[in-house]
Amino acid sequence: MVSYVDHFSITVASLSHWGNIRCLQRLFSTIATKGRDIGMSSSVRKTELINWRTASQRTPPSTAPIELGGHLFHPSKVVRWLGYRFTPALTCTHHFRHRLSLAQAIFSFVKCLSSPGAGVRPFLCHQIASGLLFPIHTYGADLLTPNFSARRGVNSFWHRVQRWTTYNFVSTPTCILSREACLRPIISYWSYRRRLAANRVACAPPKANPASARLPQ
Repeated sequence: MVSYVDHFSITVASLSHWGNIRCLQRLFSTIATKGRDIGMSSSVRKTELINWRTASQRTPPSTAPIELGGHLFHPSKVVRWLGYRFTPALTCTHHFRHRLSLAQAIFSFVKCLSSPGAGVRPFLCHQIASGLLFPIHTYGADLLTPNFSARRGVNSFWHRVQRWTTYNFVSTPTCILSREACLRPIISYWSYRRRLAANRVACAPPKANPASARLPQ
């Protein structure tokens, strides 16, 4: 699989860990050779390695490293791909925790623009919240389904943003914050993003999207 930004993702599967290593090394050598033919080079040091496992596998995951281009890489517990954080068990806790920390850091910086009730007007605060903060901490909702702890953390942060947008008190009931701030609840937006992703897969030509070819007629 080749991503559309600036890096490659190579996935192989076999009955043994060493078989996977040999396949990856062979594919890496092929890509590096073809890249040299067209004058392309890559930063091998940024490579990240992860072992995917099925639910039926009970043996401990292998920690054997792989050698690529003179560099040694050990399996990681989390890998990054196009802004997503993936774990071997495909849990979403790490991904949404990282997105939440990014949004909180930017929100702390944005709040320094003015004191409550002065400076930036409420409609400009609304534009900052919907155009800057909202996409950051909801990124990945089209593919990953957040668990209870992730939803609780994101909801708590989004309530803070809604209060900041409308200058409401901390004691304001959370059930009316969305209407007061004209900012949709996060849970409803997550469902909306997943439906959009499902529609894209269902409506894409099978030749353009392999996932569409797996759907029944």
